[in-house]
Amino acid sequence: MTDTTAAAEKPESAANGGGLYLVDGSGFIFRAFHALPVLTRPDGTPVNAVLGYSNMLLRLLADLKAEAVAVVFDSKRKTFRSDFYPEYKAHRPEPPEELKPQFALIREATDAFCLPSMELEGFEADDLIATYARLANEAGREVTIVSSDKDLMQLVRPGVRMLDPLKNKMIGPDEVFEKFGVPPEKVIDVQALAGDSVDNVPGVPGIGVKTAAQLITEYGDLDSLLARAGEIKQPARRQKLIDFAEQARVSRRLVTLDDQVPVPKPLEELRVREPDHQKLIDFLRAQGFRTIVSRVEAEMRKDGTIADGAPANRTPGQRPAPQRPAGEPVAALAGAAAPAAEAPARPRDSSMDAVEARYELVQDVEALRAWVRRARETGLLAVDTETNSLTPATATLVGISLATEPGLACYVPLEHKAPGTVSGELSFDAPAAPAQIPVAEAIAVLREVLEDPAVLKIGHNFKFDHQLFARHGVRVTPVDDTILISYVLEGGSHGHGMDELAELHLGHKTISYSEVCGTGKNKITFDHVPLDKALAYAAEDADVTLRLWKILKPQLVTNRMVTIYETLERPLVPVIADMESNGVRVDRAALARLSQDLSVRLQEIEQEVVALAPRPFNLGSPKQLGEILFDDLSLPGGKKGKTGAYSTDSSVLEELAEKGHTIAQKVLDWRQLAKLKSTYTDALQAQIQERTGRVHTAFAMAVTNTGRLSSTDPNLQNIPVRTEEGRKIRRAFVAEPGNKLLSVDYSQIELRLVAEMANIAALKQAFLEGIDIHAATASQVFGVPLDQMTSEIRRKAKAINFGIIYGISGFGLGKQLGIMPGEANTFIKAYFERFHELKDWMEETKSFARQHGYVETLFGRRCYMPGIQDKNAARRSFAERQAINAPIQGTAADIMKRAMARIPAALAEAGSKARMLLQVHDELLFELPEDEAESTAKLVQRVMEGAATLGVPLVAEAGIADNWQEAH
Repeated sequence: MTDTTAAAEKPESAANGGGLYLVDGSGFIFRAFHALPVLTRPDGTPVNAVLGYSNMLLRLLADLKAEAVAVVFDSKRKTFRSDFYPEYKAHRPEPPEELKPQFALIREATDAFCLPSMELEGFEADDLIATYARLANEAGREVTIVSSDKDLMQLVRPGVRMLDPLKNKMIGPDEVFEKFGVPPEKVIDVQALAGDSVDNVPGVPGIGVKTAAQLITEYGDLDSLLARAGEIKQPARRQKLIDFAEQARVSRRLVTLDDQVPVPKPLEELRVREPDHQKLIDFLRAQGFRTIVSRVEAEMRKDGTIADGAPANRTPGQRPAPQRPAGEPVAALAGAAAPAAEAPARPRDSSMDAVEARYELVQDVEALRAWVRRARETGLLAVDTETNSLTPATATLVGISLATEPGLACYVPLEHKAPGTVSGELSFDAPAAPAQIPVAEAIAVLREVLEDPAVLKIGHNFKFDHQLFARHGVRVTPVDDTILISYVLEGGSHGHGMDELAELHLGHKTISYSEVCGTGKNKITFDHVPLDKALAYAAEDADVTLRLWKILKPQLVTNRMVTIYETLERPLVPVIADMESNGVRVDRAALARLSQDLSVRLQEIEQEVVALAPRPFNLGSPKQLGEILFDDLSLPGGKKGKTGAYSTDSSVLEELAEKGHTIAQKVLDWRQLAKLKSTYTDALQAQIQERTGRVHTAFAMAVTNTGRLSSTDPNLQNIPVRTEEGRKIRRAFVAEPGNKLLSVDYSQIELRLVAEMANIAALKQAFLEGIDIHAATASQVFGVPLDQMTSEIRRKAKAINFGIIYGISGFGLGKQLGIMPGEANTFIKAYFERFHELKDWMEETKSFARQHGYVETLFGRRCYMPGIQDKNAARRSFAERQAINAPIQGTAADIMKRAMARIPAALAEAGSKARMLLQVHDELLFELPEDEAESTAKLVQRVMEGAATLGVPLVAEAGIADNWQEAH
């Protein structure tokens, strides 16, 4: 019987049989449900939890040869714990709708396997398990609790152990100690202190498992600890133990399992009955579990129940087994050829392992063609690439992993080096490189499926892989990207890396890159990873990507986010990939000159600062600077942090500078120049790629809460535009000879969106008439006719216009305008009185955020606001300001993405050779032949201005020059 993990080995102690196996049925239902994508049988009933549960039972009965088994479920009503503590499990959410119909099916499955199942009104499954474990233990029988629930670890003792069926791992006293830091008999005391937020066990605030274990180890038990709480040296901890002593005792009652409950069936009846294979097969067929049926029939042939080659008998009138429901994971690859190589056994912290994973190492063309055929049969292909660098413009394609069904994946090595060789070394006696398909040959085989419009390719952060394939002449289409699907669904509420999503949605801890490539001085590139390790790591990536897609893609429909994904995010994958590949030319000599100039200026400022100080010091040391400012010079505002050093961050220095302390302003100037030098003028020279002679930034598509792209390695969006140094850096970004740079920028897009979203009639009219919006605002707020407008009044209106979007306060506006906060508050009040629609919209937006936990852009993108209900007033106020700004910034980002998605087709239709290079805030930068600059500028302006139809016009302004600064 094949095990249900990739190549896991059965625990020896579990394979010996005998004793009593107590299955935590309720605990397994939820883990199985969340481990697998929602699957349906032919009549539409969800069955993913039933599949995982059936796999587990089959393995338990066949592999472990259990002699006595009982499956235990939770009571359907509240238990005795809720009687004395009503909050216990009170806030647990309702089971998902797709899980509810599976509870009854799982009980049917238990009966089909001819296993006794039990529940006891008013008690949890854990209490029944505790009681049966005690009874069997007293009768001298070995007990194995089949569960991964940490709450059951208190029962582990001589003769009682646990088996985690998903990790395939036996849990004894050592494993309990590893989990809780104490032996099993003290687990209850640790849980009483640490509490459990999931079950609403209160515990003692501020004490986690690690601290609880230290305290119980030191004081022996909970009662002794609470009695001697006054001896605790840490004041805060001591007070909490005193204040919450009774809460800890209540928590102990909640977590202590009752091993004296009345048992529904005598211990002697908990035996494995003779299996009714036909009954089991009928049940499994009704669910559409073809693979498990094949395994049961194989067992029947093994024990002679049916003849070799014969199908199990069907009841009269029964139809043949239904086809496997779309998306059901392959449980044993019945009928498939064994893979050429499998990933080595590896313990996994994963409920994903409820479905067997079979990974194949593909080292010849015929095997690769078989995977291409399989992809065409399924219509799905998850794809991932492995490289020797994180910069796709220069990376070597080391290998490709593919997956066609959950649990069915392969790795195709292409450029792995010989074992033990070091990059760059040549040796006559070096071992031969492993057998691999030549890159060109592999690409030729894969091209037909990668470019096949009938096969959906699925990737994670696929813009990276897109560039690798494009460099080999392959344009992959169509593509779904799981990082973007997750991002559309949950925005900035969490990260969207594969590892994080695997743990979140699959309960699976993936193999980390450092596990296969090492760290520090021992770190190697992927082309030096042995093939067995490369297979386990790379094939898992493709497998996990496909599993995530099956879970996340349907949620776009249920959450009504299909349009956001299909029109704003998905089309941008090739667009962004091409932008990154294009890169931008940078004048190395100009940067070198700038670095030299900055070095001279930094030295001059450093000398000026030291001259103002009472003694020499290291200007780059915050600690020494703090001592100079607040000890030696006795400047006001010195505050020490936890380390004992004074804070010298920018806010502290800016406050000192405003009070006229020249040394503080000099330090601010020095820091700004030092950052520009290290981040740009020095770093950009090193980041020019030798192969292309250009700088290639990476655009993160799934990071910001508002949908904006962010630029990294290097960050080209943060080059300052208002300082002379920043402008000089932008001048170093240049066009190739014979070409020009074209910059097209949305004009005042956020102010236009404020007028649109808040429906401010006066501002909308000003935009429609093309009036200077800041002058129009000044005229409305301050009552000054447009023909009498002064630059000073306009400046104040401009500060309010932009400040309002970011929730500026009277203090902040006053500081910006150089006036008292009271006067600034008067301006803000007058602004809201004149534009009352804005005030109403802001309040409605905050109210919506408090009610839903997110705000929406005009196009329906959700921007999550996790702090909107925070009890801390400062954090809550910050979240409210975000709630007002996010729909505006997010809508601007959506409009920019709509334009970017449309521009490549427009350029192609016009026959333009222009290449999109950068997207920075509200600006797009292109490189193009000089003779088509004017016509292309008009085309791009037209596309950008038509990206959305609003009540106010969108305006895009264009500039053409030899360098970025002059074009902008």
